[in-house]
Amino acid sequence: MIKIAILASGSGSNAENISRYFYDHKNIKISYILSNKRDAFVLERAKKLGIPSKVFSNKEMKEQVDLLNLLKVEADFIVLAGFLLKVPENIIEAFPNKIINIHPALLPNYGGKGMYGMHVHRAVKENKESETGITIHFVNENYDEGAIIFQAKTSLTAEDSPETIAEKIHTLEQEHFPRVLEEVISKAM
Repeated sequence: MIKIAILASGSGSNAENISRYFYDHKNIKISYILSNKRDAFVLERAKKLGIPSKVFSNKEMKEQVDLLNLLKVEADFIVLAGFLLKVPENIIEAFPNKIINIHPALLPNYGGKGMYGMHVHRAVKENKESETGITIHFVNENYDEGAIIFQAKTSLTAEDSPETIAEKIHTLEQEHFPRVLEEVISKAM
């Protein structure tokens, strides 16, 4: 059984969608949901889904080996689902090509430090883009620069607001993220 640990910092809608997708899977399971925010709603979702969860501090992620040791025991793959911290090199080295992130834009555009959530959607709107999308990619030592696994696009109109762009992106995330994860993990088995 391949185990996935999900790291999330916010509400956890992608974490829940992924968890439900793999609920009865014969080869893949969600083993843990971890968050760097004590008040993140993703922890409530984990509880309702019966998935073990843990909160860790930013300091623990950067300096301690406890998180790395937990991941080595509980995960074969790590999925970032709305996780806002940079993954430390010791974790990247321990999970080469086994840490997967989703970004709410078509990388390499609108990536990098500080480009997440509504910051991305506002930038897309301000630049009057005719399309945007999602990028699922491997994580490396730089924000949003890992090898691209998959992209999906959606058209935009002049009437789209950052909020409607966010809705379109959320629809793409919900549709594609679990399926692409399954494809990547199945190939690695």
